[in-house]
Parts: sequence; structure tokens; C-alpha cells
Amino acid sequence: MKVLFLEIDTESDWAVASLGPGFLAATLRAHGHEAAFLRLGIAMGLPDILAALREEAPDLIGISATTRQWLRARALLVELRRVSNIPTILGGLHATFAPEEVLKCPGVDYVCLGEGESALLDLVAALAEGGDTTAIGNIWAKGMPRPKIRPPIEPIDSIPFAARDLLDERYGVVHVSTQRGCPFPCTYCAARMYDQLYAEQSTGAYGRRRSHENVLAELRAIRAKGPLNYVIFLDDTFTIHHPWVTKFCRVYGDEFRTPFSLHARVETVNQRMLGELAEAGCKHIVYGVESGSERVRRQIMQRHATNQRFRDVFRWTKEVGIMATANYIIGTPGETLAEMEETIDLHHELDPVDFGYFVFYPYPGTALFQLCRDKGYLPEDYLERPAVHSRSILNLPGVTPEQIEAVYACWTAIRAAKTLSRAPTATAPQRAEAVAMVEHRARLG
Repeated sequence: MKVLFLEIDTESDWAVASLGPGFLAATLRAHGHEAAFLRLGIAMGLPDILAALREEAPDLIGISATTRQWLRARALLVELRRVSNIPTILGGLHATFAPEEVLKCPGVDYVCLGEGESALLDLVAALAEGGDTTAIGNIWAKGMPRPKIRPPIEPIDSIPFAARDLLDERYGVVHVSTQRGCPFPCTYCAARMYDQLYAEQSTGAYGRRRSHENVLAELRAIRAKGPLNYVIFLDDTFTIHHPWVTKFCRVYGDEFRTPFSLHARVETVNQRMLGELAEAGCKHIVYGVESGSERVRRQIMQRHATNQRFRDVFRWTKEVGIMATANYIIGTPGETLAEMEETIDLHHELDPVDFGYFVFYPYPGTALFQLCRDKGYLPEDYLERPAVHSRSILNLPGVTPEQIEAVYACWTAIRAAKTLSRAPTATAPQRAEAVAMVEHRARLG
């Protein structure tokens, strides 16, 4: 049986494809099925998409979608159902935490809740044999009761390495995941909710980490087939469980020393670990700062690191020669304009090499989504509004969407000044003018 996985681009078509279908495809192929990949670029219209689907002739269409991808995926599936009866399945974050909404779409036949490798394999087998598809763990068939959640796959090392041809990787830059699950209770992020989903069903702990040998074996397999120039570890927090990280630095450094980057939390690293990571080849760490207000982080986001801890860790990171990126959230429910300005102040203190800034969006499954719904912050048509980085959809007390948009514009000015400051042809007066512009626009009061 042939499964075609669609990658739904919404804002850019250069980023790596979703990692999930890579694992699903590898599992299907290991059991004799076909798996193909089609990337739907932003400029790709419906006629071209339909022509590509006719050429591929799949028996099942699969999409792994975030909330940002859902509206385009839904529109496509509605149009596709008008001309085709190919069964479809949606998985990923949005399908797992908003399954009822997804199943309302006339173009969706199945939803996968949580982990999908074994579940999709069972569904494909049932479809191939003309069997019952309504009683498969993790697979919610349209019109049927919610399914039970099957236990997480154990051991995690038994999952085949991701099918690299589905990831659309380029230039020898590869993306690797060493674990599943997240132990931290951040209220704005759905990653933790996978752990809760499995805990509620008493099916076993979702959080698992691959063995060092399994990770290295995957990297060897990648290197054997093409260039291995840079590794991006996609784990939400790579630096949990220090003994695992320490051993990884030793064995990876001994065999590879290929430059790599990772995501970390400031409370999960120390000077010793940062030195070990640098020695192993780490060149870049992304830290989620989110807010410069300790009150916002502690009371709203359930993050308890102090601003001083951020200052220390960013300094330590620079001292060992690792580039640091900071990510920030603007307009979190309960955050004041003054606290948004605190974030800008802390950013200038941290002075990261790069930074990302995103207007808060209430993703289904998160604690803050539930808060927004309970307090009436969500507009009636929130399901029809795209999840974008630059505008708030919420009706918040004390802060207007226009004020949040102005803060976003301030961050954009900061980025412009940072870019100009790096330009080799920029004169000292130009750099000074850029800094003055930032200081002017950063006065939010």
C-alpha cells in the first residue's frame, strides 16, 4: 500500500519538513509498504497539487500539521474530497489536541492521536485487507468513539531511523531527535501535553531517550549516504539528564566532532556542561527566554529561572565560544506593556547573537489555551483566524492588539539595527543612527 505524506508550507518553503512523517515512512517501508513525499510550496496552486496527486496515485494521504498549518491543510482537503475519495489521515500537534475540530472537516477520514508509527501501520494493514479501521488504538475514525491510547513504543531504539528523503534536508545539514517527551510544565507549549495525554490513559511514560549507540548509528548511516556537515538536534530540551549529555559529548566528540546546535533551558546547563558541549563541537544553543518579567515567567508561564540565571548562562555560553539565540513571546495573557518593555531591557543585557520574537498564540492542548477560552479572551471566529507570528487574535484586558503589534514592530526595529551593525560596510554614524532608532522605538510608554 502506498502512503503519500504532504508537507503544508504556510510562511516559507525553505525550512526542514516535519520530522514525524520521516519516522512514519521508515516504519511503513520496513513492513513492505510504500511511502512518498510531496511538498506543497506556498506558490503551489490547486491544479498543480491535484496533478501531482494523480501522478503519485496514493492509497492513503497523510498530513502532520501544527495549528499554523491547519487552515491551509483544511482548505486543501475540502477541495481534494470534491474530486477524490482517497482516504486521508491527519496527525501531529493540532490533530492530537483539537481532534474533534479536525474530524469535522469533510476531507478528513482519520485522526492519529499521539505517537503514530504502530498506529499508522495497523491502519494501513486494515485498509489493505479491507478490514475494520474503527477499533485501532490512537486512530480516531470519523463518526466513531474516541479510541484508546496505546502504550508508547518501547524500546524507543526499536523505531527505525527517519526516512531522510521525506525531510527535504539540504547542504548536509541534518535534523536529529534523541528523545520524545518533555518534563517541563510550560503553559504556552503543547510538548508537555503529550506526556499528560499518556499519563491520563495510564499507558506508561511518554518521555524516553534513545541510547548513545542508537544516535551515533543513525549519524553513521547519514554520513555513509551523503555529506554530514552540521547536525541540528531538535529535542525541546537537549540538556536534561546530565549523565546522558556528558557521555554524549565524549562519544560524539571522539567519533564525529561535526558542528551541531541544540535547544536548552538555562536551569539545565552549567559551566561544566557548556564546556563539554563546546569541546564536542556544539556551536549554537537556542534558549527560550520568553519574557524579561520574572512575574510573567513564574506566575503565567510556570517557568522559575531568574533573570540573573539568564545573564549568567548567556555569559557562560559566550565564554566557551558557543553562539546563543534567544526566543521571546509578546502579549502573553496577563502580561502588561511595562513587562513587555522589561523583555526588551533584558534582551539588551543578554545581547544574543540572534533572537526570535513571536506574538503569543493560544495553541490547543496548552494550559493557556484553556485559560483564554475560560476567560473569554478568544474571539468567536478564532478557529478561522490564521496563527501568525505578528498579530494577536485575543481580546485581552488592559492591552489591545494594536499595542501588541506596536511592540512587535519595536522588535523588528531592533532586528534591523542588529543586522545593520553586522554589515561590514556600515559606518560608525550609521551604526549609531540604528541604535538611536531602536532606543526611540523601544520607548513603549
